[in-house]
Amino acid sequence: MSPVSFENIRNAGKRIRPYIHRTPVLTCATLDRITGASLYFKCENFQRAGAFKYRGACNAVFSLPNSKAELGVATHSSGNHAGALARAAAIRGIPAFVVMPENAPPVKVAAVQGYGAEITFCKPTLEARESALNAVVMETGATFIHPYDNPLVIAGQGTAALELITESGNLNIVMAPVGGGGLLSGTAISTRALLPGALLFGAEPEQADDAFRSFKGRVFVPSVDPNTMADGLLTSLGKLTFPLILRFVDDIFTVSEEGIKNAMMLIWERMKIVVEPSSAVPLAAILEHPEPFQDKRVGIVLSGGNADLNNLPWKGA
Repeated sequence: MSPVSFENIRNAGKRIRPYIHRTPVLTCATLDRITGASLYFKCENFQRAGAFKYRGACNAVFSLPNSKAELGVATHSSGNHAGALARAAAIRGIPAFVVMPENAPPVKVAAVQGYGAEITFCKPTLEARESALNAVVMETGATFIHPYDNPLVIAGQGTAALELITESGNLNIVMAPVGGGGLLSGTAISTRALLPGALLFGAEPEQADDAFRSFKGRVFVPSVDPNTMADGLLTSLGKLTFPLILRFVDDIFTVSEEGIKNAMMLIWERMKIVVEPSSAVPLAAILEHPEPFQDKRVGIVLSGGNADLNNLPWKGA
């Protein structure tokens, strides 16, 4: 029995509709020509708080009963989930407590602060994050909202693919980047329900390839010392997301750092939109592994637009 059903995703869509943007699906003739495919980009870079994470955070925050909500919500996150949870909590009028690694991108720290959350900084390891978070939860009584390994969060993330497929029609392939796996899991559940014949692919940096190795070996491999510009894809798969990915995903592709940079530049230059490195990973996969995508209709979730403008990957190149 799946911990998240397509019905959960439909219900999440209804619950969060008043609070989110229904983001556009954009196409680009130049990128179609370069890749030899018809690409449909679900632009979560235009989502509130700048990323798809707002969908899952909203679904979790607005599902809480008042008795729990008034004590607040807490999480650990390198950025996008932190900002999303902080914003959702602000809209509901409840406190948010966020543990962030001390090397989190400044643009994402500023966003979390701007939404009024209380930040606790920690060393950039999963152990340090979890230890700091436990202390915060013990002190405040806040409800922990996991960045990805939470059924309500996964259901919320699945609404992006639900909208993408509803708008784009009969796609042959649906793709999403994979870090902790919340987006890819939700995307997979929506895709299997709406397009059972479509292929479902994940994409991941070569230098943070724990999901790829876990998927190929069918045994969980943790993320250890990842080193990639795609800072949204640094975390390990979760206890909920890994089985969902094994069950529903057809393949995971890895991409080089140079490929991520080039794909990000193409999106900026050709589509005239701002995306962060993690968003560019699926396009990088198509460019580096073109064969499966030729003459196919491909839906891609552009995961977010919270790029650090003072630290763009091509600066000084």
